[in-house]
Amino acid sequence: MRRSGHLLRALALIGLLIAGPVFAVQPDEMLSDPAKEARARALSKGLRCLVCQNENIDDSNAALARDLRLLVRERIEAGDSDEEVLAYLVDRYGEFVLLKPGSGGWNWLLWAAGPLLFVFAAGTAAVYIRGRSRAAAPGEAGLSAEEERRLRDILDRQG
Repeated sequence: MRRSGHLLRALALIGLLIAGPVFAVQPDEMLSDPAKEARARALSKGLRCLVCQNENIDDSNAALARDLRLLVRERIEAGDSDEEVLAYLVDRYGEFVLLKPGSGGWNWLLWAAGPLLFVFAAGTAAVYIRGRSRAAAPGEAGLSAEEERRLRDILDRQG
């Protein structure tokens, strides 16, 4: 019994290792030139699936991702460089198609927003805490002359 358990675990592990990662790229999409196919795969890993949004087109099974993979391969076959392929796709779909957009143009604001908001929040918290530590405790300030007079009037009426 114990021996068969080990055997089953070993077979399951071997099966997982053999299966490996499954890619959405179909055999009919692949280029015959291995160097060009490697370029297409490298470019596809940096392009966002416009349907899935947080998945690259190489791993997506969406029809639009397939169209984008074919478009990348067409541009490579046409002789475009990697930069030209990316520029073509950005012109057509906007920078959203890039999984890692550049930090130039207005994108610097998006890249800087997180750290700037953190600094602003830390500054606001520091001012608030400093103000609270300097404020007098509620009982320490005492009553004003007007407040003492009103308190005496209230106590006199009750007593």
